[in-house]
Amino acid sequence: MGKVIIIAEAGVNHNGNYDLAVKMVHEAKRAGADYVKFQTAVPELVISSIAPKAEYQKETTGNGESQLEMCKAIHLPLSDYAKLKKVCDEEGIGFMSTPFDLVSIDTLEALDMDYYKVPSGEITNLPYLRKIASKGRKVIMSTGMCEMNEIGDALKVLEDGGLKRSDIILLHCNTEYPTPFCDVNLAAMNTIGKTFGVTIGYSDHTKGIEVPIAAVAMGAKVIEKHFTLDRNMVGPDHKASLEPDELKAMVDAIRNVELAIGSAEKHATASETPNKTVARKSIVASRDIKKGETLTEENITTKRPGNGISPMRWDEILGTKAVHDFKADELIETE
Repeated sequence: MGKVIIIAEAGVNHNGNYDLAVKMVHEAKRAGADYVKFQTAVPELVISSIAPKAEYQKETTGNGESQLEMCKAIHLPLSDYAKLKKVCDEEGIGFMSTPFDLVSIDTLEALDMDYYKVPSGEITNLPYLRKIASKGRKVIMSTGMCEMNEIGDALKVLEDGGLKRSDIILLHCNTEYPTPFCDVNLAAMNTIGKTFGVTIGYSDHTKGIEVPIAAVAMGAKVIEKHFTLDRNMVGPDHKASLEPDELKAMVDAIRNVELAIGSAEKHATASETPNKTVARKSIVASRDIKKGETLTEENITTKRPGNGISPMRWDEILGTKAVHDFKADELIETE
């Protein structure tokens, strides 16, 4: 893969308001993200009437409604996603959305996305995975809440459905909002990559931007991060999301880290080469020396600048004769 793919996860932080979703497209583009990603669902096909809210959802939205009622209020109608795709095309940013049910998969298939994003909660959903695989598109799959055998099982379903391992990117993830830093376990990202032979990335739910940046330094090729227009808005995911300026700061930092990683080769770079003369030392006279005098540890030393004889030739120079008079601090020369 080339540069790190940065996905600005709008999710449902538009709170079911199409105009807010459009604003989120603009902010994701301004921040420099490669994709803005939403979440597509028919809530009644995803959540039963008896499904409870997660604890973090209770903390952010209260207990006055069921999980189904909450999700019905914050999801856009399926017809809005084609319009959002058009806005993304016009804005020059990639469009993605995560389907949460079989109908939503078909809806998004018509939008010709580069990737299907499989969320952590669907990684054990056999009918869902089979339908995703049947579309023949590349897949980015989050692995929150997973054991390694569950990841392997999901990969097998996708491969049995016709996808190649090279078509699949696995994102290390922790499905708590926000994720405590002690539970990130970022080192597991590379374990996933080595075990399954796939491209790896990281889907982040921590507060702040340092963990995604660290993930890039550790080899992540995809970063997904929730963002919101305002962290004080009512809704389940706002508190664990970045605001637009923070998203931009994360993107800028990741791009800097990408540049800094460079290659595995060690050599002097063009930017530092001029400093060799300034920072390195040469063999110089430690006092005035007369022509023909033997050079010894008493009359020569090493000092900056470094444009004379290298101190690595110290043993070679010791015991030779001064080829002319030298003043103190003058660079020693040979014939």
